[in-house]
Amino acid sequence: MSVTDIDATTLVDSVRTVRETQPLVQSLTNTVTINDVANVTLHWGGLPVMADSPGDAGEMTDLASALLINTGQIPDDRVEAMHEAGRKANERGIPVVLDPVGVGSTPSREAVAESLLSEIDFTAIKGNYGEIAAFTGVEAEVKGVESAGDYEEIERTARSLAESTDALVVASGVDDIVADADGAVRLAAGHEMLGEVVGTGCMLGVTIATFCGALEDAHTAAVHGTLAFGLAGERAAEMGNAGPGSYRTNFRDAVADMTADTVADLDLEDQLEQVL
Repeated sequence: MSVTDIDATTLVDSVRTVRETQPLVQSLTNTVTINDVANVTLHWGGLPVMADSPGDAGEMTDLASALLINTGQIPDDRVEAMHEAGRKANERGIPVVLDPVGVGSTPSREAVAESLLSEIDFTAIKGNYGEIAAFTGVEAEVKGVESAGDYEEIERTARSLAESTDALVVASGVDDIVADADGAVRLAAGHEMLGEVVGTGCMLGVTIATFCGALEDAHTAAVHGTLAFGLAGERAAEMGNAGPGSYRTNFRDAVADMTADTVADLDLEDQLEQVL
């Protein structure tokens, strides 16, 4: 998808399709953000389920429209459930999104992420700049689960990861990059307050999974899901009460209000750039 294919009309179609389809999204995520992940799935129009134990994880994936695997916490039983759910999703041919939280910060997280990547075919990989860089072997600075440092070549890094994994890659930061093996698009949508709320990265991951579960084209789902998320971040900042606590609530309200009607009149030209 090039920037010439992205406008308010196509975004309206995607937002409407998600709400009409109501995809069941199975999310194996961390307990820090599980409530936000579930609610954002619901606010986009999806149906959340969070089955993360061996046995149940695979069985629930057998019913789902999409699967999110978030490696924010990696106890052995949850990692087992991640592999089980991923195998089932691949067997059924439903989209799988990987959010490799904190990869690059510890050897344990790197090992889990690499084991998942070696066994499961992912539709999309979503991470912050540091996580995406670490995944490709580029020098990266990840403190805990947060990205630090400068990433001047993030577009090429994301495209390189897309080429090596055959997955769409979403690198989130001040601007978001959506890359495949053929190129990359920069999305300048969002607000700095998103960085003041724990869990917005996890919420972006499940947003992409929700759009993937409803739309036939995964590239369209990744671009439109990321763009819609950023636009909701902008709308949340316009609702007043500038503190992070109220912004978190405003953001969820903005997602729920991101309907075809509210998107239709947006001018997106200045927020999109083909960079590769």
